[in-house]
Amino acid sequence: MRILWRFGYSARLLKTNHYRTAASNTSSPAVWMLLAQRSGRTPALLAIVQKRRIFTMPDTVQDGTNPGLYSPHPQVRGMTLLNREAFRRTVVVPALKVKKEVVHTLLKSLKHTVLQRPGLKRVVEDPEDEDSKLVILDPHKIPDFSLGESEKEALKQLHVSPELSEYNLELTYENFKAEEILRAVLPEGQDVTSGFSRVGHIAHVNLRDHQLPYRHLIGQVIVDKNPGITCVVNKTSIIDSTYRNFQMEVLAGESNLVTKVRENNFTYELDFAKVYWNPRLSTEHGRIVELLRPGDVLFDVFAGIGPFAIPAAKKKCVVFANDLNPESYNWLLHNCKLNKVDDKIKAFNMDGRDFLLGPVREELRKELTLREEQKTAFHIVMNLPALAIEFLDVFRHLLVGEPCSAAVLPTVHCYGFSKHENPAKDMQERAEAALGAPLEGRCSTYLVRNVAPNKEMLCITFQIPADVLYKRPCPAGEEPAPKRLRTCKDCAEEGLQS
Repeated sequence: MRILWRFGYSARLLKTNHYRTAASNTSSPAVWMLLAQRSGRTPALLAIVQKRRIFTMPDTVQDGTNPGLYSPHPQVRGMTLLNREAFRRTVVVPALKVKKEVVHTLLKSLKHTVLQRPGLKRVVEDPEDEDSKLVILDPHKIPDFSLGESEKEALKQLHVSPELSEYNLELTYENFKAEEILRAVLPEGQDVTSGFSRVGHIAHVNLRDHQLPYRHLIGQVIVDKNPGITCVVNKTSIIDSTYRNFQMEVLAGESNLVTKVRENNFTYELDFAKVYWNPRLSTEHGRIVELLRPGDVLFDVFAGIGPFAIPAAKKKCVVFANDLNPESYNWLLHNCKLNKVDDKIKAFNMDGRDFLLGPVREELRKELTLREEQKTAFHIVMNLPALAIEFLDVFRHLLVGEPCSAAVLPTVHCYGFSKHENPAKDMQERAEAALGAPLEGRCSTYLVRNVAPNKEMLCITFQIPADVLYKRPCPAGEEPAPKRLRTCKDCAEEGLQS
């Protein structure tokens, strides 16, 4: 699934302290006397309750309109080793005293005014009156602790006093979103990592250079804030074009990189450190499979662990799947069994060019000869964006003989990257150069996704032109060609021998 997962919320509820009226004094030296009586950590709020009054430490945030009200304490800026206790702070928010029997009705009437922040309680106990509750309001909606006319009218109908009290909420690490934590920690003005790719229990991030000193903290925050994530990795090298894998560093959590994923109702297991898997391609996998009909033939040249091949086989297509990476090949076999299609897929562990020149050519030669008027379609998927276009020259005179019906010429789905200002035109021109034939009016180009600024991933789809795919045999009676020079006579003899 191409799912760019957003940092989540913690479900744990906020700890709360007592309240005071808006007119209460907010500082007292007596508070500091309690500090020495507490062992362990230093609390962000020490209180002495006197009737409706509460005394707080001077650093308590009281400005209800402050946009940084729910931000972590400034002292966490520059932290590289996560210290959760440093995020503890107290904020002052408005509260209404309400009789228990009208709380539910009041919440409906003031639904746009009560505190809506996930993880925070909107209704808490009144420490002075067991028959009442305190309804916490959003300080951003109540500037200067002053209710609007509509809110006052709603309260009047419910016989609730409009008098607001100040209520002290103790925010802890659990109450902040991951993005808020990282924005507070990283140097001001620098980009904050806001997403990752999820592969089973693994979160995969691509950190920038300025984020690397904070990489272990970033990793731990992702683990803390996203249920089910138990490992965070960062890519430390570009994708290797040979086996399509890359070096990575485990930033937080366990080091187990063998995982299980679900995509388009199929299950795949893989070792993320040794094979290629990109959840952002889920939609594209589904799009190609949707083009196939039962009985069609699919040649998957760079099959990976099977996201095209396995759904195609389940759709009752005839599937030939290949990958050069031995690890990918082994996981492909494993996933074929896992999805109960191991008897419907012929798997190969070969170089893509050798696969096209061997099994693909042999199958096409056999099937196109036997099924001249068939309705079966042949699809060749080439999902190796960095190099696939360079393999298209293989189709030049891949077969020998008279061309088959245009209706059954193989359809190629070839992927590539482009930084050109006109990516579709760039893909078409490069494909034409490799094939040695024009594709104008005979191809379509699909934008798969934006990989990076000014870099697109595309898929060009076309039927191989007959004059490209077939080499017509030379007339009989020509002199044999020198041994090491390939001519049409050699091609004809080669075709007869095969």
